[in-house]
Amino acid sequence: MPLDAIIVKGAREHNLKDIDVTIPRDKLVVITGLSGSGKSSLAFDTIYAEGQRRYVESLSAYARQFLGQMEKPDVDYIEGLSPAISIDQKGASHNPRSTVGTVTEIYDYLRLLYARAGTPHCPNCGRPIERQTVQQIVDAILGIAPGKKLMILAPIIRDRKGEHLHVFEDARRAGFVRVRVDKRIRDLGEQIDLDKKKKHTIEVVVDRLITEGSEGEGSASSASRLADSVEQALKLGGGTVLVDVEGEGERLYSEHYACAFDGTNVGELAPRNFSFNSPHGACADCTGLGVKMELDPALVIPNREVSIEDGAIQPWSRAAATNTWYMRMLQALAKRHGFKLAVPVSEMKPEHLQLVLYGDEKPITLSYTASGGHTNKWDTTFEGVVPNLTRRYKDTDSDYIRAEIEKYMSATPCRACKGSRLKPESLAVTVAGKNVVQVTRMDVREARDWVEELAGPKTPLNEREQVIARQILKEIRARLTFMFDVGLDYLSLDRAAGTLSGGEAQRIRLATQIGSSLMGVLYVCDEPSIGLHPVDDARLIKTLERLRDLGNTVLIVEHDESMMRAADHIIDMGPGAGEAGGRVVAEGRIEAIMACEGSMTGAYLSGRRQVPLPEARRPGNGWAIRIEGASENNLKNIDVQIPLGMFVCITGVSGSGKSTLINDLLYKKAAQALYGARDRPGKVAAVRGFNYIDKVVNIDQSPIGRTPRSNPATYTGTFTPVREMFASTPEARLRGYTPGRFSFNVKGGRCEACAGDGYIEIEMHFLPDVTVPCEVCKGKRYNREALEITFKGKSISDVLDMTVEEALGYFEHIPAIRRKLETLHDVGLGYIRLGQPATTVSGGEAQRVKLSTELSKRSTGRTLYILDEPTTGLSFEDTRALLVVLQRLVDAGNTVVVIEHHMDVIKNADHVIDLGPMGGDRGGRVVAQGTPEQVAVVEASYTGQYLRKILPPERLAAARRAVKRNGASANGAKEPKAAAKSGQAKTPVPKANRPGQSRAVAQRSTAKAKAKAR
Repeated sequence: MPLDAIIVKGAREHNLKDIDVTIPRDKLVVITGLSGSGKSSLAFDTIYAEGQRRYVESLSAYARQFLGQMEKPDVDYIEGLSPAISIDQKGASHNPRSTVGTVTEIYDYLRLLYARAGTPHCPNCGRPIERQTVQQIVDAILGIAPGKKLMILAPIIRDRKGEHLHVFEDARRAGFVRVRVDKRIRDLGEQIDLDKKKKHTIEVVVDRLITEGSEGEGSASSASRLADSVEQALKLGGGTVLVDVEGEGERLYSEHYACAFDGTNVGELAPRNFSFNSPHGACADCTGLGVKMELDPALVIPNREVSIEDGAIQPWSRAAATNTWYMRMLQALAKRHGFKLAVPVSEMKPEHLQLVLYGDEKPITLSYTASGGHTNKWDTTFEGVVPNLTRRYKDTDSDYIRAEIEKYMSATPCRACKGSRLKPESLAVTVAGKNVVQVTRMDVREARDWVEELAGPKTPLNEREQVIARQILKEIRARLTFMFDVGLDYLSLDRAAGTLSGGEAQRIRLATQIGSSLMGVLYVCDEPSIGLHPVDDARLIKTLERLRDLGNTVLIVEHDESMMRAADHIIDMGPGAGEAGGRVVAEGRIEAIMACEGSMTGAYLSGRRQVPLPEARRPGNGWAIRIEGASENNLKNIDVQIPLGMFVCITGVSGSGKSTLINDLLYKKAAQALYGARDRPGKVAAVRGFNYIDKVVNIDQSPIGRTPRSNPATYTGTFTPVREMFASTPEARLRGYTPGRFSFNVKGGRCEACAGDGYIEIEMHFLPDVTVPCEVCKGKRYNREALEITFKGKSISDVLDMTVEEALGYFEHIPAIRRKLETLHDVGLGYIRLGQPATTVSGGEAQRVKLSTELSKRSTGRTLYILDEPTTGLSFEDTRALLVVLQRLVDAGNTVVVIEHHMDVIKNADHVIDLGPMGGDRGGRVVAQGTPEQVAVVEASYTGQYLRKILPPERLAAARRAVKRNGASANGAKEPKAAAKSGQAKTPVPKANRPGQSRAVAQRSTAKAKAKAR
């Protein structure tokens, strides 16, 4: 058996066609091919699954019962396999307590650093707190210059009202003869009368000394007297001693971690004091979450153009009975304070709206007419809408009422800790002047600079702190460097893990694995370049090469061209997708792939095949959505115009603010304006232009279903007409079957032995759970009666087992079904099965299923489509097919906005908005905007640099001439007055055409405009 390769023989998992593969060990190996060609089946479901299974089987039976063991893949054998680690695209933990810092373990080391080398301060007065032993206090006093007169004082009372006669009496009985009262020395033998209405400070004079070096009676000739005095003062003063030095003022010492001035005790510092997951460190108000669910006035009154009389108060506008009661109270309140309920809320005075929302203690008079005709009156107070809902939420035992009120609540920063999650005592501990929360709010780049400053020659740490912190800082710096290397330098350490994209979460796990420095491991990665701008690719490739150079085999499922060119070995799967795939088309170095005539990947890499460039850019329909003053997250109060009737691409390096601008601002504002959605948009001054669209659709990569019962047929609505068709067959009608008979989710036609699942799961304890086909229905999910109904010789179960491509031929004469299947086929999903469980559909496939669903709907030509990285999981050929579909949507008059890094998509856009220039706090600005050609000539744009490499020179030259002629602006090109509505930069294009203008018409009109310009 050769030790320099992993040999796979007879792999048949999913659509793999009994293939043999040889993967060189300790190399960077890329598996590529069309979507659905069998890449993941080979990498994850065969090689990784077998490696993981073998490792788990080596453990004891007791240990195996706690681990999820994988089933043995359908393969003859695999030789030379190492222990395998999978780094996939699954999102990070959605636990609100998980952050980037906790996931990477950086926060654990920060907690240790602050517990061992931090300087505690009083949370009230801000003074440093030091704990010293008696010997340390004595040594500090002995270090005072010789010849100084000292008073050793024990603080008893500090700034407290009263006569304090018992203090003087206790001191006299203890043998002391003097006290200092409000900075004056008083003899305990005299009568001391204090004003009990004023605050006083009292210290007992324990000893008076002169520092060594001077002659005379009372000289401190030995440290023992001083030590005795300090011990006595500490005992009297509850752990604090005050030393009054002649001519220098006072010095306060403490033997506890407590403020010597106000007595605030911070206790012994430990790492748990800085954990927001521990009661020792977490803010008591929000239990360490940093946010609290509170009633949100913006959700209580979502539409301020409606009057209160017409139901502006959403939670009070539902139930008729309670609405009448509350309306009476509001009318009495309005009468009491002199305002009207019939005016729109936006026109009400702020103080009157405040009364409605938060109530008033002044009495109001309510009256009603009873059934007998007499009028009753009584006085009460109005508690306010928000306090009313808050009280009901706390008092109710009804889950329904609680859920209803939660619809009007949103997460707001905790008022006690201001979102920091920690107790005041923990926040008062600093290292080099910063508390732990200030450090976690830095991005990775800033945090690394701060750590390097602490570890550098000009460190602000003292010698003791340097010794303690040296190893801790080394570990933190290593982890921050790994995150920087995988292109995550823009992430802040306090970023919630649940907000990370799949690509970001995967690269964090990749950085963690590099930090572990393991050797001889097989790493299997799923498209680690997702979400990365091409400018960041080089850093990621270096990181993967470092993982390889440690002595590991790195196996990557990838479509990125730069990653393929850096690979030591490429395996190209195909030639088609689904049943037409599952074979190795070509393998070897990139030169071998490019030379292979049958390889679609090789054709694109060699340039024999390309994603075509449009002849002209659409001019749009003359309207635009304008975002003004966007300042959410890292956006720098920017104004952006989204021209309508165009294919618009939002670009920029990772962390530059693309998702914030489009998903958090544009989509949420549009959904709020068009549908009254309650999701709160990010910070923005205004978003205008929603009157030019009638629908907004966000096609994201979230799953199309959470259970195996969901599938492409049910999601796209194809299954309903299929069931209706089976119910309309002569045999079904004779038996009286309805469409419900052909559903596997309800009783009647489904197999009751497996409840329509088609399989039975058997728990095996320390062995992996076994899934076996249902013995009754043999995996078909339906009972015998339902399966007896056939159409063209196929049962309902057979139809669910068909691929989209097979079903197209089967249903070619049924338009209602064929139209939905055609759109699935058009987005490149001809290979998926109609009944494929949603849990096995990848994020990229889910997004295309949603896209096909939208395509099959009738469009008004005024829809805004939003897609976030639609090329995820797509090969060159799949990307070309996707672009055809997206252009079809725009040709119908709609607007498509995509967030994308793929240059083939960007070059096909009509309008590009490039954000940056960098990620995190160094991003959030508009670097360039206009056509791809106009963006390409902007030197400051990283996207422009890559566009220059792929756009024709003559187009770039024309763009340069246009910019030179019209004048360039900071963001790439001037916006002409004529194009202000659409945001189109000044180029020789025609005036706005009507919605629905096709690219062909745009090309003809653009040619006329160019001729006129010449």
